[in-house]
Amino acid sequence: MKKTRGLNCVFVGHVDHGKTSLLDRIMGTNIAKNEPGLITQSISAYDINIKTIEKICGNLIKGKEIKIPGILAIDSPGHAAFTNLRKRGGSLADIAVLVIDINEGFKPQTLEALEILKKFKTPFIVAANKIDLINGYTSKDKVLINNINAQNLNVKKALDEKIYKLVEKFYQLGFESERFDRVQDYTKQIAIIPVSAKTGDGIPEILLVLTGLSQKFLEKELEIETEKQGKATILEVKDEKGSGKILDVILYDGKIKEGDKIITSNITNIIETKIRGLFKLEGKKFIKVKEINAAAAIKIFAPGLDEAIAGMPLRVANENLEKLKKEIQAEIQEVLIETDNAGIIIKAESLGSLEALIFLLKERSIKIKKASIGEITKKDIIDASADKNDLNHVVLGFNVKNVNTQGVKIITGDVIYKIIEDFESWTAKRGKELESKKLGTVVRPFKFKFLHGYIFRQSNPAVFGAEVLLGTLKTNIPLLRNDGMQFPEVKQMQSEGKNINEVESGKQVAVSIQGVIVGRQINEGDIFYSDMSEDNFRRLKEMKKLLNHDEVGCLKEIIEVKRKNNSLWGM
Repeated sequence: MKKTRGLNCVFVGHVDHGKTSLLDRIMGTNIAKNEPGLITQSISAYDINIKTIEKICGNLIKGKEIKIPGILAIDSPGHAAFTNLRKRGGSLADIAVLVIDINEGFKPQTLEALEILKKFKTPFIVAANKIDLINGYTSKDKVLINNINAQNLNVKKALDEKIYKLVEKFYQLGFESERFDRVQDYTKQIAIIPVSAKTGDGIPEILLVLTGLSQKFLEKELEIETEKQGKATILEVKDEKGSGKILDVILYDGKIKEGDKIITSNITNIIETKIRGLFKLEGKKFIKVKEINAAAAIKIFAPGLDEAIAGMPLRVANENLEKLKKEIQAEIQEVLIETDNAGIIIKAESLGSLEALIFLLKERSIKIKKASIGEITKKDIIDASADKNDLNHVVLGFNVKNVNTQGVKIITGDVIYKIIEDFESWTAKRGKELESKKLGTVVRPFKFKFLHGYIFRQSNPAVFGAEVLLGTLKTNIPLLRNDGMQFPEVKQMQSEGKNINEVESGKQVAVSIQGVIVGRQINEGDIFYSDMSEDNFRRLKEMKKLLNHDEVGCLKEIIEVKRKNNSLWGM
């Protein structure tokens, strides 16, 4: 039997932009105030039934036919969690509400959310929250447009300016957008709805737009078979006192009953068990039931769930067990990566988190050698350290424990964009360290002049005054005169009676050279450079960004001198 299911809607956005507060306002709960630091620590689902929608929307929805039974709203603490709402070929989220603080605008997690929404091709609307913080704003009418029109000119102007800042940013990111009442084509433009979780302004309009879009564009997607074996995705795995592991699950197709055989998977093995307890979300709480039809947020209690993983598919398997096992394994393999190619190691606590991390790393062209679910292991450390490229001696971990180790960089955290940001920062710093180390093994360009009137000894060794013109003069580096003649290295240098090994540009020093006689081979006013091989020159070219401006100029002069005798030198 076919029926229209409820709309699965996920609320995403930057930390503290008001996702939970908006849902609290709709449901009349007070979750946000109970969260540590007012940041949502776990995924919460809200069953917004049709009666609640009708009550909140009032006259806005009066006379309109509502086909959907309600909205299942999911409050996500991060976009990795959003990707736990996954199924083969896409997302369980039919639509998303991207919550943006209208006063702060786009933040890192806002951009991260957009990337994930784009990846899963999830349609979305924008809740531009905290309009109550606009100076002078007052809540005067339950209908948003009436309320906006009732504001004084300065408030209207400030609101429009803030909205068009969002419109401009969306345009830069490749999206057309407009305030919801000015949208001409919902298939081409993203609707921006000004809202306030504090006053409730704009919330009826959010529900109205979500309901309208679902019935106009998602009718086929919302049609399901109620009598089929249930298909679901694990949202979270929790410990319940006295019950052990409990699964928070989104049932998106078919039926699930107490006593059903269900299958899911960890990294390597299929988990088979039977449902002992089934709980369905109704309004703000879960109630015990015998059976549930899709779509619904449910809790499942069953033995043997200790190794269950968030983001994994779950199937009712009273029939076609082997076929369903293969389907689950195929879905997991779409995400898990293991290749012989060079790259970094990544770990995550759930399949959705892993998929999000993989996606965002690939967007930045960061190579991945291995990706899997679970804590960081000794094998991960060994695999990372075995890579030939030092910059790949890294393990990234999302929502996993950090470990102490030497030789391998471990970067962990609970916000994906921050992990990637820390990784890129480390890569840049480590890259410079490695290049500097390499540069220390090659001859760097320098230039100095034999000063007039400073001959201290003509031979055995020749000792004279020199001024460093470019680069850093070092001992034991063969010399090249500006006419192309090659000479032995500077053996010793003295400054103010002290022996030194290097002298910076702009300074003067006494140098000694064996095997030459002043007045015969060398003379006052001669210009000398560091001599180098063609191989050395090529290595310098590869590391050119590590040379300073003077060294780059000096290298060009050395090339000119070298090519006096060999026009193809260094080419």
